[in-house]
Amino acid sequence: MMKKIEQFIEKNHMIDNGDRIIAGISGGADSVCLLFVLLELQRTYDIEIIAVHVNHGIRGQDALADEQFTVDLCKKQNIKCVVFRKEVELIAKKRKQSVEEAGRDVRREAFFEVLKEEHGTKIATAHHQNDNAETFLMNLVRGTGLKGLGGIRPVNGKVIRPLLCMTRSEIEKFVRNKQCGWCTDETNNEQEYTRNKIRHSVLPVLEQQMNLHAIQHMNETMEQLRQVWDYMEMQAEVAMESCVEQTQEGELQINKEDYEQLHEVVQSMVLKKCLSEVAGEQRNLTSAHIEAIAQLMNKQCGKSRNLPYAVEAIRNYKGILLRRRKQDKKQDMEALILNVPGKTVIPQKNLIIKCVIRNADEMIMDEIPQKIYTKWFDYDIIKGNLTVRSRQTGDYIVIDKMGRKQKIKSYFVNEKIPADQRNLIPLICDGEKVIWIVGYRMSSACQVVKTTKKILEITVMEEKENVRKD
Repeated sequence: MMKKIEQFIEKNHMIDNGDRIIAGISGGADSVCLLFVLLELQRTYDIEIIAVHVNHGIRGQDALADEQFTVDLCKKQNIKCVVFRKEVELIAKKRKQSVEEAGRDVRREAFFEVLKEEHGTKIATAHHQNDNAETFLMNLVRGTGLKGLGGIRPVNGKVIRPLLCMTRSEIEKFVRNKQCGWCTDETNNEQEYTRNKIRHSVLPVLEQQMNLHAIQHMNETMEQLRQVWDYMEMQAEVAMESCVEQTQEGELQINKEDYEQLHEVVQSMVLKKCLSEVAGEQRNLTSAHIEAIAQLMNKQCGKSRNLPYAVEAIRNYKGILLRRRKQDKKQDMEALILNVPGKTVIPQKNLIIKCVIRNADEMIMDEIPQKIYTKWFDYDIIKGNLTVRSRQTGDYIVIDKMGRKQKIKSYFVNEKIPADQRNLIPLICDGEKVIWIVGYRMSSACQVVKTTKKILEITVMEEKENVRKD
């Protein structure tokens, strides 16, 4: 088995001498196998290993047992183990994601955090051929392009997947031979999640009733599809050089004459690349948006289409110009003084902001609201009239107890808030100081502490329903 893995690693140029590898270890058979594979690879490569375990806070004592198993296993192998404890269900609700999706994002964020802190060079995950087959079928059923049918890549940036040449049964056999045991996540047996349905109800039928090598064949097909996609990507890059020019920052001009010389498949890829570049995002871009741009190419000059992320496509005499729509200043909020205490109606936003002053000695500090649209502030340090308004040039927020500041613009960029949405987010300010980016974060300078005498509770509500947004 190790020879097969080593050949796979060498073929995909996964590991180099001197690598400092951050390994995701959950305690399951797959990740335990990954840990021992990396340990054995230390005989061939000069590498360091740091394990990362993420406790999702979902399975109570079982999750704590998995965490302890992983910590003990790493200690026995003299491997540093960094543990994260995250409330994934709460995070999923806040981010408006499924628990499955939020869990995946939280793990990825943890891996990259440790990669940065430990000066790592690679992140190793335990994905294998069965995982890849599940991904292939999920993408196929949900609807995807050629890229999605390529499944999981062996190498994706800094992420490597040394076990992607192995099946789950091969991995479990390997771990049994090590006689170290592994943890079993009972949620993997639940049929609630789409992936589990495919794992337990679809793949066994394909293997047992159609072809014993179904998973292997799917993985071979995905490798071919990835090669085709990579070739097409290269062709699209070449095509963009011939038919696309940047007219000014944030604008792309697609020249009709050169564009029409391209094969229709490459045309679609060029349009999507251009739209993604101007939008700064890809997630919500669909084939319908690409088709809308393509159809515009045959319209008369002056016609336009509005697209996601405030992008507009304009038919001009050269072809199509893609650019961001100009910000509608009518949507900006002028500064409005809040009634403290009392309610302030903001018809422009269909909101009511309710302010209540409370005595701190009557409140329990452990009850500080964690809701998105209700916050407590130290009223003793608020100096002027509180106002609500849109952002202004130079706005900043205090981000820690040391008083360090971050520009509101930088905060919005880091949170990946689309540019056309940033002026729509209400800011509550004490004079020139931003104390709350409503729906996001509050200033660390205004947090309630033990010495606080009076607490200002601010709640943002929708006017029509008169209920809190969260």
